[in-house]
Amino acid sequence: MAVARARLARRLARRIRGAVVGPPDAGMTTAEYAIGTVAACAFAAILYRVVTSGTVSGALGELLDRALHAV
Repeated sequence: MAVARARLARRLARRIRGAVVGPPDAGMTTAEYAIGTVAACAFAAILYRVVTSGTVSGALGELLDRALHAV
């Protein structure tokens, strides 16, 4: 009887510890998504600044103009 009670106590302690502490990587995926989202927004902002700059905008306009007049 004492062995069964000890086994039950160990199982109960493991369940409580698992519920309180949680898995070792709890929250890591959320942090990774947040960092990825911030990085994507920063890249989009830099790309927008580059594409809307005068030099790149003029080059893209010329390229589009040549493509339309070639047909």
